Amino acid sequence: MLARDLVEEYPSVTSDTDALEAAQLLGHHRLPGLLVTTPAGRPVAVLPASQVVRFVVPKYIQDDPSLARVLGEKAADSIVNQLSPLTVGDMLPERLPELPILHGDDTVLELAALMARLRCPLVAIVDDDHVLGVVTASRLLSLALHAS
Repeated sequence: MLARDLVEEYPSVTSDTDALEAAQLLGHHRLPGLLVTTPAGRPVAVLPASQVVRFVVPKYIQDDPSLARVLGEKAADSIVNQLSPLTVGDMLPERLPELPILHGDDTVLELAALMARLRCPLVAIVDDDHVLGVVTASRLLSLALHAS
């Protein structure tokens, strides 16, 4: 089986996409991350949902989680508004890690190895810089468990 056989349609965003819009996309569709592309659709990064959570939770609470218990629900609800002035580009690290990308004719084992090595919840599958879709870790695990 090849990587192209596992691809799913998957939403993508650009670096200029509003961070709150990206967070809503992640939450509404329960996605493990987002594929970040250029305006022309070329993949440039993966933004894991956990990275967005880091921007939602104030640093002082990340440093001392016991403070989270002190905040009321109203304060917790308003924390997500911290994303309002940001873009997806603001949430990406300055030095982007290796891009989790494979070609459609790569094997499922190559896909699994890349996903494991990069600890990334999704891999973009391309042919000639055109995104065919994405393979998520959950899709890969589902296939592996179904086969056994």
